[in-house]
Amino acid sequence: MRVLRRILLGLLCLLLGAWGAAALWFDGPASRPLAGVLAAVFFLAVLILPQRSTRGLVFAGVLFAGLLAWWSSIAPSNDRNWLPDVAKPATVVFEGDRVTIHNVRNFTYRSETDYTPHWETRTYDLSQVRGLDLFLSYWSSPTIAHTIMSWDFGDAPPLAISIETRKEVGEEYSAVRGFFRQFELYYVVADERDVIRLRTDFRNEQVYLYRLAASPERARQLLVSYLKEVDHLAKHPEWYNAFSHNCTTTIRLHVIQIGVPQPFDWRMLANGYIDEMLYERGAINTSLPFPELRAASNVTDKAKVAGDAPDFSAQIRVGLPGRPARQP
Repeated sequence: MRVLRRILLGLLCLLLGAWGAAALWFDGPASRPLAGVLAAVFFLAVLILPQRSTRGLVFAGVLFAGLLAWWSSIAPSNDRNWLPDVAKPATVVFEGDRVTIHNVRNFTYRSETDYTPHWETRTYDLSQVRGLDLFLSYWSSPTIAHTIMSWDFGDAPPLAISIETRKEVGEEYSAVRGFFRQFELYYVVADERDVIRLRTDFRNEQVYLYRLAASPERARQLLVSYLKEVDHLAKHPEWYNAFSHNCTTTIRLHVIQIGVPQPFDWRMLANGYIDEMLYERGAINTSLPFPELRAASNVTDKAKVAGDAPDFSAQIRVGLPGRPARQP
């Protein structure tokens, strides 16, 4: 038992030391040499001291607690030199069922990085919400996808919201850095043509569209939850986190917030398989075998053909498997 305890303690120290060293490297001093020295010293201290004595274990624990307190105190900001595509956070004004959204993104793209910014103010009638759709966009591995929610307003244009990182000029996304305090959380409130064509036409991603079983009332509740958070973030920024606050886990938090139970499933992390999970739960169309449904839900080519057509959203839904029976 003593040997097992020492092995488990060693593994715990290794994990805590590695996390703390990475936190110091990514979120610590701007000076890389200084950050590297601090990271190395912390890692060795937390890894070695607990093995020496009970006093060493206590000291290492205090050291880790101090680092965690420092890391937790790092504040997000809305005042940085943002990239133009995330420069303006959306703000929202509610007036009964009428909601006005400022800074809805509707850019004209010539390439991923060459575009004409166009920020719109749109007004929607929440009583006209008809349903909810889910986009999954794949750029490399089938294990990981980007999720985008889109609300159906009947005759009015859909409203898409994509939960992303807010990057500064000269900054690129890193999956590893996403676990630390490197990126603010940003909700891209946009026209579907913007967020979907950007991925199909200019990033060469494969995009799938699924119509969800959510009732209009549930879809409306979820949209209100989203928009309240959108307006909150414009005043009170928060950190993005690749584990707890990413494009999919944050959706789960919103769904739980409106009172819909969401049992955790490993596919919420390996979210490239989340359509499979939704199929098993009857949340998307199950009238076809799943492989056939998935093939029919690929809207990449339709989006490329539709281009910047005014009826882009209608065109990509032609032939799409229908919305399933609504869930209670």
